[in-house]
Amino acid sequence: MERCWWAGEDPLYVAYHDHEWGVPCRDDAKLFEMLLLESAQAGLAWITILRKRENYRRAFSHFDPAKIARYDKRKKERLLADAGIVRNRLKIDSAIRNARVFLDLRQEFGSFSEFLWGFVDGEPIVNRFRRPDQIPASTPLSDSLSKELKRRGMNFVGSTIVYAYMQSVGMVNDHLVDCPRHKEVGS
Repeated sequence: MERCWWAGEDPLYVAYHDHEWGVPCRDDAKLFEMLLLESAQAGLAWITILRKRENYRRAFSHFDPAKIARYDKRKKERLLADAGIVRNRLKIDSAIRNARVFLDLRQEFGSFSEFLWGFVDGEPIVNRFRRPDQIPASTPLSDSLSKELKRRGMNFVGSTIVYAYMQSVGMVNDHLVDCPRHKEVGS
């Protein structure tokens, strides 16, 4: 199988590429998990976060936004001492803040999925890139979604992070056209 170049040889990366990346997701729990992880990834390699994913799941209440939204100072200090996650105070504070905004959006729109997928009229954008250098780091759409998330109070949701998020949850299919996953996740 000719995977996208970035999957490389690491079994964790290959599994992520082959089973998750680019698959349209409308499940709020999974959408929140990926939002938290993509935000934690800022400035780091994605493989770093993938390797810490299970630690994040344990440390962040199995990605339950209602529980995370209630984290207090003591819980934050425990997270800062947890070597299994990225121990960055700003990112930890952001996860808590983003959980609160996520819950607000879910209440306003009925689901976070409704809010999010509204930016693409409910359908994935299917790109037909042949080379890695054709894939953008951000787009006017990720700029718009980033701006709206920030306006509502989220952090660590710049346009580049948001575009990576859109790719990960299948709002955008950026598998290269020669990759079998391009067709499998939707064309």
